[in-house]
Amino acid sequence: MVERKVSSHHQRFGVAHKERIKQIRAQVDVLTLTATPIPRTLQLALSGVRDLSLITTPPVDRLAVRTFVTPFDALVVREALLREHFRGGQSFYVCPRIADLREAEQFLKETIPEVKAAVAHGQMAPTVLEDVMTSFYDRKIDVLISTNIVESGLDIPTANTLIVHRADMFGLSQLYQLRGRIGRSKQRAYAYLTTPADRKLTETAERRLQVLQSLDQLGAGFSIASHDMDIRGAGNLLGDEQSGHVREVGIELYQEMLEEAVSQLRLGEETSELADQWSPQINIGTAVLIPEAYVPDLNVRMALYRRLAGIESRADIDRFAAEMIDRFGALPDEVKHLLDIVAIKALCRTALVEKIDAGPKGATLSFRNNMFPNPVGLVKLISQHQKTMKVRPDQKVFIARDWPTPESRLKGAQSVLSQLAKLAEAA
Repeated sequence: MVERKVSSHHQRFGVAHKERIKQIRAQVDVLTLTATPIPRTLQLALSGVRDLSLITTPPVDRLAVRTFVTPFDALVVREALLREHFRGGQSFYVCPRIADLREAEQFLKETIPEVKAAVAHGQMAPTVLEDVMTSFYDRKIDVLISTNIVESGLDIPTANTLIVHRADMFGLSQLYQLRGRIGRSKQRAYAYLTTPADRKLTETAERRLQVLQSLDQLGAGFSIASHDMDIRGAGNLLGDEQSGHVREVGIELYQEMLEEAVSQLRLGEETSELADQWSPQINIGTAVLIPEAYVPDLNVRMALYRRLAGIESRADIDRFAAEMIDRFGALPDEVKHLLDIVAIKALCRTALVEKIDAGPKGATLSFRNNMFPNPVGLVKLISQHQKTMKVRPDQKVFIARDWPTPESRLKGAQSVLSQLAKLAEAA
């Protein structure tokens, strides 16, 4: 069975459909063909849940699409559409919302009366939409003004210029799919991703457009998808949520545990062994990650996260920090916090602390299965600090402290957990 994923952002063939097919027979092989896998599909491939093959060879004589990210300029748009018109080709003018289409049509009539334009969107009557699309196929229309309904399934070799209005409102994979509508013949194609001239873009929108402009070579779908996963997160592997927040759970431990689980299941080992693989949750109210500005290359960032997964001792963490400073310069606060978190996680596992929530007024600790290896030692410790430590009715331990900054919370949490780890080891 071959499943063709029509669009990265809006799958016509979704998770529910695939699960239904898998219920029909015990053994179902699924071959997924896609230009830009959604983050979760990519994550499944990278972690070994699915096998991955890349086809990066373009068709013979195919030219890469020249991509420009530019503030909206009527003159630039006019020149782009007229150049396509005078070389005998056609163009797409794509808007993010149906409400923008009439305004775009009026703009083209007034600014570029030489070209014949028509509007197409998903809320039109099917017969009317069919007539418009047939006219475009038959080259009776020069410019098709539409929403992103054209992002999949269209193959019009004579259409080789794309204008995207308000490109900042589209997702990365959507823009990649839209760009894929042009440059489908031997002609050089041009894509203009226009942004509002009078307002600043959000940081995420700017990153999306920079990625698309920098990756304009043929066969860039896998790289696009990798960046998309980095920006959006990898999604929930067990449900049908399509996006997620890898950074919040810590990609280094998540990826390691996922790979261990996959390899154990493939080897047919008992799944009960997976119960030993657990990850402490640490919430201190600050960013813990390797910023893109510090390590720009996505693959290098991923490799650093993976290496962090295997580090536990303070000496190894210090060596890792020294290497980071040597390679990339002074550590930003987010990276310092990340390294502190790695050290705290190791202490948590020793002390069987499943979760720690630290704030300006102290911290709350939850033990795994509400058990501590050395209960007598814990009771003694709490009795020595009656004013600042107490056991709550839900078996969580509350520690009252003055920790106004993330640094003080990290330092304080490390100190408390060091004591608990020593108690646990002494049991």
